[in-house]
Amino acid sequence: MPLSADDPPEPGPDSELRPFTIGAQWHGQRLDRALAALVPEFSRSYLQQLIDAGAVRLQGRPATRSAARVKAGDHGDIELRPTPQSQAFVPEPMALAVVHEDEHLLVIDKPAGLVVHPAPGHWRGTLLNGLLARDAKALMLPRAGIVHRLDKDTTGLMVVARERQAMDALVRLIAAREVSRQYLALAHRPWTGAPTREVQAPIGRDPANRLRMAVVDLARNSGKTAETGLELLDSAEPGCLVRACLRTGRTHQIRVHMAHIGHPLVADELYGGAPAGGLRRQALHAFRLAFVHPLTGQALAFESRPPADFAAAVAGWGLRYNDPAPSF
Repeated sequence: MPLSADDPPEPGPDSELRPFTIGAQWHGQRLDRALAALVPEFSRSYLQQLIDAGAVRLQGRPATRSAARVKAGDHGDIELRPTPQSQAFVPEPMALAVVHEDEHLLVIDKPAGLVVHPAPGHWRGTLLNGLLARDAKALMLPRAGIVHRLDKDTTGLMVVARERQAMDALVRLIAAREVSRQYLALAHRPWTGAPTREVQAPIGRDPANRLRMAVVDLARNSGKTAETGLELLDSAEPGCLVRACLRTGRTHQIRVHMAHIGHPLVADELYGGAPAGGLRRQALHAFRLAFVHPLTGQALAFESRPPADFAAAVAGWGLRYNDPAPSF
């Protein structure tokens, strides 16, 4: 017998029929906005698709308009159908190089090729999946405790929270620029000019290519201020080895700023680099991480040696890396 308009939708074998009640804080809000708060594991755009598909019922009848206004006390249910995004947050055991661990946080040394957070094209096999498998407490934290990211092919040190208090504190430290994050960058072309410089250039989506970032004019394009401290370590005819210190933390910041000053990273084809010295991934390594422990007050500092492919490229170009004391 076919369903009538007043019959609840039958969930599929992998679906979940979840009831909900609109709280006072959502009185008068759009239905899709209220659902996004009530069902946070799904994106608002996907919830809009469910509404359009008739998978949401409000006050006993199908809700077909995402913009419909809800009232406090309204009851309903939603048929949650699995998506790659909703199925991404699952534990997946993997070997992680942990260089520090306490009850509040851990520091890992990320290898090349490991995606940090699930995203289109990389829903599984990410660092987040590994953290969920490693620590049951990670299931209770947003993003499994991840407070900053490294690009897929960037290697090196990351700090991850193991509890909510530590996570909130680390986010504040990063926002206040109280976490020192230093990188080694191998770039094309011999260095010219002063051995140290500050690059202050806003970064936003490239207006000509939305898949990459670019230095932008904030009067004409959306973006955010960005600042990177650069220090030359050594230079030769093929290129240069540079220490980069993040003052801000914008997407692809070092890669964009190095390209902006005429020194794209080796193998960073998105920003004008090319494979060289045996490297076929962007030559960027997060080698030093330092901060004051947000809960114990202990000063922490960690260093990571460049991986073999990076070190071989540096040696092959005749560049020296003695790791002098940072000047910034």
